[in-house]
This record gives sequence, structure tokens and C-alpha cells, in this order.
Amino acid sequence: MQITITTRNLEITEPLRHYAEEKIARLQKFVNQITLAHVVLSVEKHRQIAEVTLHVREHTIRGEESSTDLYSAIDLVADKIERQILRYKEKIVEHSGRGSGRSYSTEEMLPAEEGESSPEDSPRIVKTKRFAMKPLSPDEAAMQMSLLGHNFFVFRNARTQEVNVLYRRRDGDYGLIEPAG
Repeated sequence: MQITITTRNLEITEPLRHYAEEKIARLQKFVNQITLAHVVLSVEKHRQIAEVTLHVREHTIRGEESSTDLYSAIDLVADKIERQILRYKEKIVEHSGRGSGRSYSTEEMLPAEEGESSPEDSPRIVKTKRFAMKPLSPDEAAMQMSLLGHNFFVFRNARTQEVNVLYRRRDGDYGLIEPAG
């Protein structure tokens, strides 16, 4: 597993780098298919933030936690990622019983680009994300959405080849938006 550490608004010390690498490397005992781990450590006012993005097979698992201490933020995010990995493994076991023979895939997130700023007070687009959309079933999209911890997920439906949006409803269930026509 390759681990990269990026910092924002702080200089990383060797003990901090070693601590973060050690915590993330321990996640390998839960799932050995982690190919890449990206850790972002940042400071914003009185908050110390640790973000971790793991690439497991073709899935992306992401977590973010903040604390008053960067070491405890790293601990919190490592625990959060561990819980997500365990959920991922449970869902893989559930899905493998279907006998589909198909491997699960997901979108690859690319770096966000900052949008143009407008002088008006009206809402504006301030961030743009680009990603490759691989065909998924709605069940696979729901699994990926829960792994990422998002409230919605845009994907290409494997059955219809159309772009769909999956979203989490207030009652905890999912909704699926399909284009008409």
C-alpha cells in the first residue's frame, strides 16, 4: 500500500508523519486490497482535521474527523475508516452470494476544480468535480454511496446505460432518479 500525506496550514513533524502512516497501515489487516491511501492533515482556526481516502480494489472509502488535537483526529478517522471497511466486507459477502460473477466497480474521483466567482449575491457554482462513470447496478451504487458517506450518488445504470442519481431519503431508504423518455 502506498501512503501519501498532504498538509494544509501546518508543517508536518516526523513523529506526526510516522504516527499517521502507522495508523493507516494498520487498516491493511482488515482488508489487504488497499492500493493507495491519501491522508490530508490540516488546521483551521482551533480545529485539527484529518481526512483519509483509501482505494480498495475499485472502491473509494473516505473519512474525515476533526478534534482539538491532530493525533486524536487521526485516531478518530482511523476508527471511522475501520468501521467502513468492515461494512464494505459485510456487503461484499452479501453480494457474493448472488452468483453474479461480476466484480464491483465505482467512479474514480478526480481533483476538484474551483469555479468562477461571481460578484452577485445569488447562489453560484464554487466547486466542480469530474469523475469517470463506470456502469453499476442501483444496489452497487447504494453500497458505494454508503462507503463514501454521501447523501447522493451519480452513476451510469448498468441495465439502461443512462445516468441515474441515487439519494438517501429522510426515512433512511433510498430514492432513484432516472431520466424520462
